[in-house]
Amino acid sequence: MAHNKALSERLHNGHLRHDLLQTIYYEAKRAGLEPDLVLAVIRVESNFRKYAISSAGARGFMQVMPAWANIIVGETSSNLFNLRTNLRLGCAILRSYLDQERGNLHRALARYNGSLGKDDYPNLIYAAWRLTAAMLATCPRKTNSTRDNKMKKIQSPYYHVKKPP
Repeated sequence: MAHNKALSERLHNGHLRHDLLQTIYYEAKRAGLEPDLVLAVIRVESNFRKYAISSAGARGFMQVMPAWANIIVGETSSNLFNLRTNLRLGCAILRSYLDQERGNLHRALARYNGSLGKDDYPNLIYAAWRLTAAMLATCPRKTNSTRDNKMKKIQSPYYHVKKPP
């Protein structure tokens, strides 16, 4: 993980980095997203700070707004700082926006940030995506055909996010 400089600066503990990357991979795949897209969103939203709180009240790695969890996903959670909870809800919300926008990633990202119609936020994500695409290369991925088949059933039929241009 030597080349994961941004992540290494925030999470000095190798086990915590490994857990974060594994959870990103799992939750992203569960939602039908590319793990390195989710990693880019985390980098832009919280700069890998687990306890980040925005001025608007968004919380955690993916800066989930408490109301989003209930309105979009239908789940109330009091612990948006929990790694799995935050990533699960953040990925589900991004997936929901991708579905609403019929696969238009640019619009879905802007909607995630609350800046629909503006290009700044999606462009920040694309730039971070290019910089962080190699981060997950070091995360060991166990192959489990049963789990992988379940993941395929969960994914949305609308769209499979592709790498940025």
